[in-house]
Amino acid sequence: MSLSAATASSSSSRKRSYAPHKIAFYIGLVAVWQLVAMSGVWPSNIFPSPYEVGEDLVYGALDGSLLHGFATSMWRLAVGLSISIAGGIALGIIMARREAFNQTVGSLVLGLQSIPSIAWVPLGILWFGLTDAGIIFVIAIGAVFAVTINTYTGVKNIQPHYIEAARNMGATGGRLITDVLIPAAFPYMISGFKQGWAFAWRGVIGAELLFSYLGLGYMLYVGRSLNDISQIIAVMLVIMATGLAVDAVLFKKLELKVMSRWGLR
Repeated sequence: MSLSAATASSSSSRKRSYAPHKIAFYIGLVAVWQLVAMSGVWPSNIFPSPYEVGEDLVYGALDGSLLHGFATSMWRLAVGLSISIAGGIALGIIMARREAFNQTVGSLVLGLQSIPSIAWVPLGILWFGLTDAGIIFVIAIGAVFAVTINTYTGVKNIQPHYIEAARNMGATGGRLITDVLIPAAFPYMISGFKQGWAFAWRGVIGAELLFSYLGLGYMLYVGRSLNDISQIIAVMLVIMATGLAVDAVLFKKLELKVMSRWGLR
């Protein structure tokens, strides 16, 4: 058995051994939640039971409101994240290849990255109104700088002789970027995509909450307006589950594949 195969087998067995512990932990967490709710310390309109939250999830799924809100949020996220990934890759490569650009625009990028996505919402409303375009703007601007910085780091860490060798073989311009720079920097770019996804997911929920315009964030707003704590917690669980699912199904598998392809594990 090869070293990579043995490592993969060992990792898989560790995951299987931890799975029962994880399931038991969450079952215990729900059981404690139910006991606290039954104790009567807080009224149900302040601290609902898991059963009441589950009812809201079922009703939301049956009447289509939860699925529609989820689909709306995911559509906005897909558009905004695609824009941020495309823009971040282009900006990061230019920063890495042009020092004057890095010293000027690069310093601005570092400053803008520190601005939370939610802080862009007033500009989004003023520039685009209460529309999908405004929410997509918030998502894209909140995620683009994480992708930019990780792309820049990846390109800067490419060994210079790889680039020189590619040039000697005729790779220039767009071909140098697509055949050499992006593949070599891809392990770093994956981290940027993952960070960008996290910023974008938080951004879309925050923007919908303040825009009050459809989506899961809007459902949180409705729950607050109606003092429906069960709906608020139900939507929060959907948001959390979506984040965990995307990370497990997409990013972890992509990271493992890239790391294996580059011989990093």
